Amino acid sequence: MHDVEKRSTALPVEFRAAVEGAGSVLSGYAARYNRYSQNLGGFVEQVAPGAFAKSLGDKVSVIARYNHDDNYLLGTTEAGTLVLVSDDEGLRYDVDLPDTTAGNDVGKLAARGDLRYSSFAFHVLEDEWSVTEQGFPLRTLLNVQLVDVAPVNTPAYLDTSTGLRSLAEHLHMDVEQVQAAPLEEIRSLLNGEEIAPKIPDAEVRGEEQEDSSGQGDTHPLVNLRQRELELLKLK
Repeated sequence: MHDVEKRSTALPVEFRAAVEGAGSVLSGYAARYNRYSQNLGGFVEQVAPGAFAKSLGDKVSVIARYNHDDNYLLGTTEAGTLVLVSDDEGLRYDVDLPDTTAGNDVGKLAARGDLRYSSFAFHVLEDEWSVTEQGFPLRTLLNVQLVDVAPVNTPAYLDTSTGLRSLAEHLHMDVEQVQAAPLEEIRSLLNGEEIAPKIPDAEVRGEEQEDSSGQGDTHPLVNLRQRELELLKLK
């Protein structure tokens, strides 16, 4: 299984104070569907409707934690203190805040309007790659396994190295090659277009000085690019 990833949404967290017979409730959207993320280091990302269907259908155990911290447990789906619902907007959560230091602190912060972001942690089960209308690499999360949902202080996109590895696997390249490749080249490969191999000028000049019979071997960079294109066509 892939590493745990975390993503955030910039939507205010809702707080409903306790009333007679019911405790305080914290609500928010951990994810929103079909919304492009910020630049995640060479690509953007969106969550497809239905990405959480398997987790919700299989009743996967999910917890709510403040800032994804185990020391600030707020609720769990197993205990029924955390409820998750996928609607047209995205993945909504409602958590009954516990009468603990963590629960009371989070409730007071939310009531004052200090908690304005939500987040979710997940393992990717299925994703796909394409490009945006502007030609930027786009990763779409199709199926994920939820780990937790969380109200957070800042909507930070943490480690996105797993996303880069996914892009590299899709293109049959190393992560280092993806990071070094021009955006135009990545775009062409995602679109299934053939691209002309680029050979450093110094090596071109060196080849021109070789035997003019033209019987030299194919340049290794050309072989690499031809192999990558062949693999793409086989997908």
